[in-house]
Amino acid sequence: MIAEITPALPGDAPALARILGDWVRETGWMRVLHSRDEDLAHLRRRIALGGVRIVHLKGRPAGFIDRAGAEILSLYITPHARRQGLGSALLAEAKEAAPRLTLWTFQANTPARTFWAAQGFVEAESTSGQNDVDRNDEGLPDIRLTWNGTA
Repeated sequence: MIAEITPALPGDAPALARILGDWVRETGWMRVLHSRDEDLAHLRRRIALGGVRIVHLKGRPAGFIDRAGAEILSLYITPHARRQGLGSALLAEAKEAAPRLTLWTFQANTPARTFWAAQGFVEAESTSGQNDVDRNDEGLPDIRLTWNGTA
């Protein structure tokens, strides 16, 4: 595996928006609330804030992590690049940068929950997803996970 992790640049936004949008549209239980253009605008905003790191596999974008301080806002890997250690590599950088991390994931996202548990994250809270439209506009049940630097 030849992977390189770099800060995301404005020109990376279309590829990252495609990774995000494809995941949403390919996940049967996920509600598609945003257009492809809205996905792109979102990624442009997040990249401008400086918390997005992109992993390239063989010179092509294969995934990204978006962090705001100690909070992981998202981590997505393209289907063809999954189970190759790319998500773990992105997360290792985040763990080096913060002694404690937190994130939210959907209860229905079994593959993500398995990944986070293997990375040492533990459940801190679960919700119905109905009460925080600023964080969870899909309204799906979710779980807050934390990592305290011990794994």
